[in-house]
Amino acid sequence: MSNRLFQGIIHQMHSAIDRVIGVINENGTVVACSEHSLIGEARARAKEEMAYTTEAAVVDGYTYEHIGNGASPEFMVFVEGEDKAAEKYAAILAISLSNIKDFYDEKSDKSSFIKNIIMDNILPSDIYAKSKELHFDGNEPRAVLLIRFYTKGDVLPFDLVQNMFPDKTKDFVISTTDQDIVIVKGLDLDATSKDVEKLAQDISDTISSEFYCKVGIGIGTIVENIKDLARSYKESQIAIEVGKVFESEKEIISYENLGIGRLIYQLPTTLCDMFLTEVFKHGSLETLDKETLQTIQVFFDNNLNVSETSRKLFVHRNTLVYRLEKIKKITGLDLREFDHAITFKVALMVKRYLTSKPVKF
Repeated sequence: MSNRLFQGIIHQMHSAIDRVIGVINENGTVVACSEHSLIGEARARAKEEMAYTTEAAVVDGYTYEHIGNGASPEFMVFVEGEDKAAEKYAAILAISLSNIKDFYDEKSDKSSFIKNIIMDNILPSDIYAKSKELHFDGNEPRAVLLIRFYTKGDVLPFDLVQNMFPDKTKDFVISTTDQDIVIVKGLDLDATSKDVEKLAQDISDTISSEFYCKVGIGIGTIVENIKDLARSYKESQIAIEVGKVFESEKEIISYENLGIGRLIYQLPTTLCDMFLTEVFKHGSLETLDKETLQTIQVFFDNNLNVSETSRKLFVHRNTLVYRLEKIKKITGLDLREFDHAITFKVALMVKRYLTSKPVKF
């Protein structure tokens, strides 16, 4: 990545210096140059000369200078010419590229640090020490958003997502799989889950309009300590998986809004089978037709209100009452009673969970 970084800077500075300028690596190979035909050229003699000095050196018509102040710098700049101007240009280039490389390396280190935290690849005891080393504020509100791409493509639109978060000191965009991109978003102190959901909607809209693909976004809870990012990331994964089962029509699922579906998702399938067997008579749930199931869903959506449900279904109140009595006769549950309604609601969710058979992680 440093080679691309160097090439970009060299390209911008070439017009100001108006000489051939470039960078060689520790092996003496040209890795960036204003003269593209020279990239890949081996400069063994320059490498040997620079190995014995920390000062600028002139070799074969070019002036060389180390990038950085380490005992064994990885890169060196070169400028065409052997005069004082070439030496000055080389010094300016070396300082500029050194600062840019340090900044980039620090950002890469922070991104790697964040990735290691969310993937549980770092010991909790090491998180504080590493935060201090990287000058990382570990005690500010952050949220983890997991973007899952359901439309298969050659590459994920990583750059598109990254460009949506220009503040590289607070926000981190990380590719974790060939299907997932994770965003660790720094938040204001007064930020709420609603703010994060709005952000997720903006992300979804942008990806849909720019990349024309279907995504799901899982949102973990807001955390205030960096060590809790792994938990928030796990929550965003659960939100995606549970959402596919119980909220399949939604693109954005927040862990905080999963409700009882989150509990059902964590139950063993054997316990779920036992629950359904105990609640219903054998085969009774399967005997309910599509119209009856729709009636039940609308009844639940309208808070068990018979009048409102009949209005939404465009049926007479007595027709709805007849259907509810039919359900009671088949299942033994009267949905007009709150406890029975709760039992039935949970049973439907458990059945959906068993049918989907989601993979747990």
